[in-house]
Amino acid sequence: MRVIPVIDLMGGQVVRARMGDRASYLPLGSPLSPTSDAVDVVRGLLGVFPFPALYVADLDAIQGSGDNSQTLRRIRAESPSLQVWVDNGVADASALHAFNEADPGTLVIGSESQRDSKLIAQNRDSTRVVLSLDFRGDAFQGPQDILSEPALWPHRIIVMTLARVGSDAGPDLARFAAIRSIAGGRELYAAGGVRDASDLSALKAAGAFGALISTALHERRIVAADLEEM
Repeated sequence: MRVIPVIDLMGGQVVRARMGDRASYLPLGSPLSPTSDAVDVVRGLLGVFPFPALYVADLDAIQGSGDNSQTLRRIRAESPSLQVWVDNGVADASALHAFNEADPGTLVIGSESQRDSKLIAQNRDSTRVVLSLDFRGDAFQGPQDILSEPALWPHRIIVMTLARVGSDAGPDLARFAAIRSIAGGRELYAAGGVRDASDLSALKAAGAFGALISTALHERRIVAADLEEM
């Protein structure tokens, strides 16, 4: 099972995400890092375990209030072998082309940022994109045809339950199972609510190819021994 740490960027700093309420996010305080600077935080995460990949949510770009492209370049310069998955709110072909030209990493296309299913359909066969199916409570975030037409999906899918991010509520196993039942042989990654190693084990048993985690790492409820076992 692949475990991918998450950082959320806002104003050049890593913030602590909680339940998708972005207006209330504050700079991250963590025993793994002396500051909330992204390079410090990534260095601290890699000190826990040699993660091959990192998920980055550029919240400024997603909300249309700027971007953290310079910070992404600093992360890549510090850790050139790290695979970086970036959700920055890309919603059309021109923005996707600009992302690929800049080459900050693998693009995560978030359903919440889409106006229609066109961009996803155009890139269903691409190995350079990941689709995030975003949910807030029981409501799917994005055009319904994205959710109802799995044939449009690329090979890698994130099942993102925003209300469980940083909530200690546990992963949404029912939601994950529902998506898995229609996903065919795609790689599914669970995001939101992972508290400890037992949650990782439950997701692995449910068929997850991987999981995105943050709070449990910073609070040391998931440690190197747990990750080695996974």
